Amino acid sequence: MTDKKMSPSMDLWLKEAKEDPQASNVGMFLVHNGTVRQTPKAQVRQGIDDGTVVQQLTFSYDEEKVQKAIEETYALDGIFYVRVWLNEGLLDVGDDIMYVLIGGDIRPHVIDGLQYLVEIIKTQCVVELEHKV
Repeated sequence: MTDKKMSPSMDLWLKEAKEDPQASNVGMFLVHNGTVRQTPKAQVRQGIDDGTVVQQLTFSYDEEKVQKAIEETYALDGIFYVRVWLNEGLLDVGDDIMYVLIGGDIRPHVIDGLQYLVEIIKTQCVVELEHKV
């Protein structure tokens, strides 16, 4: 089992993003920070409460699929900057699962880009196994 990673610095990420050659096209950045929660996914998404809570989460991802999703996000209208960090291994409640930074020209494009990329990552690129008690 791979050990969990150290979370990145958003201050550093934003500094680097603003130094990117495409930065002059960006009017907005959005950051998504997914974390391990104690409420099981089935309860949050489907309203199924089996009385358990998540104690830990085993998390892994397919790097090639993530890269493809990033490339697809760059093809969206108004998206000029994308950066993704994914954790891995056995994670505790409160640990960071992912960070996604999107930069684009206007708010609707950036919101759409962030929603698109996070949805693809969560539904096609990662495996999450909840350990419940």
